[in-house]
Amino acid sequence: MAYVEDPFVAPTQLRSPKPRRCLRCQTEFDSVWAGDRICGKCKQTSAWRSGQPAQPLSNRKGGGS
Repeated sequence: MAYVEDPFVAPTQLRSPKPRRCLRCQTEFDSVWAGDRICGKCKQTSAWRSGQPAQPLSNRKGGGS
């Protein structure tokens, strides 16, 4: 019988944190699951909490073409 993940178990209980780069600020942080792509600092901003879209890469310092 194949192992199937329990949908009622939180992802943090299944895997250890993995270092990833935040999609908003590019800072490395410990991601606790595959969908965790925004760091805690960015999630605390009023822009994130209000649902404002991220700044385009071309307007960021050092990004875009």
